[in-house]
Amino acid sequence: MGQVKLKSAGSDAVDYQIDWTNWLATSETVSASVWTVPTGLTEESTDFGDTSSTVMLSGGTAGITYKVPCAITTDQGRAIERSIIVRVEDR
Repeated sequence: MGQVKLKSAGSDAVDYQIDWTNWLATSETVSASVWTVPTGLTEESTDFGDTSSTVMLSGGTAGITYKVPCAITTDQGRAIERSIIVRVEDR
């Protein structure tokens, strides 16, 4: 699971990224990426490159911790899923 990230309640959208390098074989690349954003957070945008996946999130309720999974498919047909944890705080 990814590291806990902090987001201020009511703040602008924030980018979060997973670097897949440690889970990819040599020369393997990400060919598809799908984030599953829980109720309470808003997915503003997503993107992915050869070795990473990015989601821009907004919203959230102060004091709540959200698990945000990301599933990828690689050019070699493998499926990998990891999650980030987003804790929303008042600042």
